[in-house]
Amino acid sequence: MMGAAAIQQFRKRWQHSKYLEGLLYAIGVGAFVYLLTHTILFGVLGLIVTCAIAFWILKPWKISSENAVGYIDAHIPQAGFSSGLLLSPANELSDLSKLQQYRVALQLEPVLSKLRPPHNLLKAALVMFGLMLMGFAARFVLTKFGNQSGGESSNTEQITFAPKDSLTNTTEVPQLIETNITIQYPGYTGKATLNIVDPNVKAVEGSRVTWNLEFDGNVREVEMDLMGEHIDFTKNQESYQLTKKLEASGFYSFTFKDLDGNDYVSDLYSMEMVTDEPPMVQIEGLDNYTYFEFDDDKRLMLSTNISDDFGIDDAYIVATVSKGSGESVKFREEAVRFDRVIPKGNKRIQLQQALDLDALKMDPGDELYFYVEALDQKTPRKNIGRSETYFAVIRDTVTDGFAVEGNLGVDLMPDYFRSQRQLIIDTEKLIADRPNISEKDFKFRSNELGFDQKQLRLKYGQFMGDETEMQSAPGQVSSTDAEGDDHDHSGEEVEEDLLDEYSHKHDNENEHNLVDEHSSEGEEEEDPLHDYVHNHSDPEASTLFEKSLKAKLRDALDIMWDAELHLRLYEPEKSLPYQYDALKIIQDIKNSARIYVHRIGFDPPPIKEENRLSGDIGDITNFDKKEVFEYQMPFTSTRETIARLEHLILGEKQFNDQDSALFIEAGNELAPKAISEPMKYLKVLQGLRDLEKIANRTKENYKEVQKNLLQVLPDVEYNPKKKAEYRDEINLLYLKELGVYE
Repeated sequence: MMGAAAIQQFRKRWQHSKYLEGLLYAIGVGAFVYLLTHTILFGVLGLIVTCAIAFWILKPWKISSENAVGYIDAHIPQAGFSSGLLLSPANELSDLSKLQQYRVALQLEPVLSKLRPPHNLLKAALVMFGLMLMGFAARFVLTKFGNQSGGESSNTEQITFAPKDSLTNTTEVPQLIETNITIQYPGYTGKATLNIVDPNVKAVEGSRVTWNLEFDGNVREVEMDLMGEHIDFTKNQESYQLTKKLEASGFYSFTFKDLDGNDYVSDLYSMEMVTDEPPMVQIEGLDNYTYFEFDDDKRLMLSTNISDDFGIDDAYIVATVSKGSGESVKFREEAVRFDRVIPKGNKRIQLQQALDLDALKMDPGDELYFYVEALDQKTPRKNIGRSETYFAVIRDTVTDGFAVEGNLGVDLMPDYFRSQRQLIIDTEKLIADRPNISEKDFKFRSNELGFDQKQLRLKYGQFMGDETEMQSAPGQVSSTDAEGDDHDHSGEEVEEDLLDEYSHKHDNENEHNLVDEHSSEGEEEEDPLHDYVHNHSDPEASTLFEKSLKAKLRDALDIMWDAELHLRLYEPEKSLPYQYDALKIIQDIKNSARIYVHRIGFDPPPIKEENRLSGDIGDITNFDKKEVFEYQMPFTSTRETIARLEHLILGEKQFNDQDSALFIEAGNELAPKAISEPMKYLKVLQGLRDLEKIANRTKENYKEVQKNLLQVLPDVEYNPKKKAEYRDEINLLYLKELGVYE
């Protein structure tokens, strides 16, 4: 029956919630154990044990159908304490019971699926997250306590040594029993001295790192190999000590000798330098360009946020005032202090300052460039950070236009040359507003933009020398001709074309100049000097532009036709590309009209008058210089190492001291690359370092190191040289024929 299936489904959901509740408890305990011990085996073991205990307590498999019926009768009134009838067979019930069974089934069907079984999932989830947080806190405390006490931890790398060659005798090998690395940060950082045992050092630039190594046994000398630089340790009572200032990142290792002359080498460790970043300076709430009129209150309010990783030392405003223009421009720079006293050592401060342009003695037409500069407390040289540069201009009330004769510096650009950009802005705004405005308003605004485009085109036409607003289309009959041709028009008046100003006419009989036009017998012959004179009566020739600029502007006018056409057709999206093309041509015209003057010329040295025109060249000699450049292939030692490893793999040669020196030199070549790309080169460097130990000099290790070297070795740069060419009679004949027909 459907009712019995629903009750069984509810029972399964109850069981699943109990299983999930126990699993959440187990996950919390397993995560806590893993974070505490940092061993995944213990974590999995804790999860399994806790899961078994939780399931044994909750006993989800003991939830029966009778339990489900009792919970349903107690929480659903529609059941009428009769939901148990749904589990009974119909042949065992009376007619009244069957009727009750049917009624209960109908009433329980829509509500039983929404009934939630009893569970404590929220409590179990909170316990799980609580145990995880406790594990993180315990891990943090243990890690911090272990670092402060200098004790060893399971995830801390230790310095280990291995002999480079076979031992000469059976004397006892010295053992490293204590390692202490002290990092003393620069005083301006405010960080306390740190003691660690991990040889992989990471500290701020300028920190002083001290290594203290104590051995059990007699040691003759200890030294550090820092990317090819060998630095000796000094003996201090029972330990060996070395102090070095951290100035660059790199890799290093240790070597020592015992009293019998045996060499021991350690693994490769990293030394990472953290750069002290300059202060971050940001000005908020201010436009990059600010314009003032003459009678405005010429004040700028600066709100500046400054932050630094170790503390701010000072900050000020650098203001530069520009007066004049062209060759007579003058600059005056001064530092403006903030009214507020800047506390030294704060990592983050916010400053506000009013910048008065009148106090800077600025006049109309002057420009101000300013930015905020901040210094941190780094020693001996402070880091300097600065904000973006902002501009403030006092508009000039008088504008002078000038011209120089001789075609040297004529100001050819009218004021309305920049209005095409405004048309583009208005068109883009119309496209963005189209979904929010009516169709009538959209067409009206598009048509108005088309009219504005027409007015701009006419202004450019007037500047080009066009004397009329619109030239007649080719082939159009004038009114005087219409009056004279009575036999053609029978005295009828020629109607004016209403679309003449809004259409681009190409439909004449000689549209593309496909037919040569010949003058009739009654027409005046063409002037033979027409192409060689400057006719100012011709509107096409009466322009201040040279030929190239004139052609560019004519192209812009043609493009404006198409831009206006699509605006008239209510298609602003299609008009935008033409408007952008027109603006680009206009900008080219404006830039080509600029004049650049060389301010610095060549002043030849003076010539003695007694030596001029003498013809004496005895003391004059030709300069002859010869240089020999020897090309050296990069990574030479690395390539030699690959070849040497091939001999070692084949067993043709045995490892010797020359191989050790070669491998060290190859590692020094690759070390600078490993600083910038440690994931790619660190494995190669470690492999080369392992070959210093006699236990690692096996054929398999040789192959592995050679393979890694081949992977990281860069390609050989192309070396120019003369190439031999193969020529025969057929090729020469082929080239000759190509030259004839080319």
